[in-house]
Amino acid sequence: MKSAVIVFPGSNCDRDMAVALREATGREPAMVWHGETSLPDVDLVAVPGGFSYGDYLRSGAMAARSPIMRDVVEKAGKGVAVLGVCNGFQILTEAGLLPGALMRNANLSFICRDVDLVVENAQTMFSSRYDQGSTVRIPVAHHDGNYFTDDDTLDRLEGEGRVVFRYAQACNGSRRDIAGIVNAAGNVLGMMPHPERLIQAEQGGTDGRKLFDGLVEALG
Repeated sequence: MKSAVIVFPGSNCDRDMAVALREATGREPAMVWHGETSLPDVDLVAVPGGFSYGDYLRSGAMAARSPIMRDVVEKAGKGVAVLGVCNGFQILTEAGLLPGALMRNANLSFICRDVDLVVENAQTMFSSRYDQGSTVRIPVAHHDGNYFTDDDTLDRLEGEGRVVFRYAQACNGSRRDIAGIVNAAGNVLGMMPHPERLIQAEQGGTDGRKLFDGLVEALG
């Protein structure tokens, strides 16, 4: 599986994502600067966490208009897999690849801790290595992770099986405790928790590794 990690000014999880992809695939991902206009030939594009553009305007709003994002949107429309984590999730909603928005946490505080997630849909390429309904532990680190959208969109996401991960306990005010969703085609996932931070036992657990292993299996 060939992969690329998009790097924005303010990204701080790009190298974590690169390590996770290298561990899972056995090859170095391409690191693509946001000012580039085209992606290399890859099977997966990862949009990592951080504080792109210092979170000015809204988290992810400026990054979503970076030159490279035009090609990310185009490639996603052609079926290339896209994984957006934390700030990456925010960028994907701002770019229109996923519905809804990520707002300030309900308690208006930065949240940095491990959380339990329920795997709501284990039939996606991103979640196939997990058991349906299982609970996994993944770190979160965000100030604007409160997922919001209207009731009709929420009902559609639920009805179409597009809620992939849900917080087992209320975390940040997200509607219906949504932690991660996919697009209608199933090739774009946005999630607030950081699976790349739990891929080796030395990090305190390996619950995040299965996401990357599943992608290798699906796209390798």
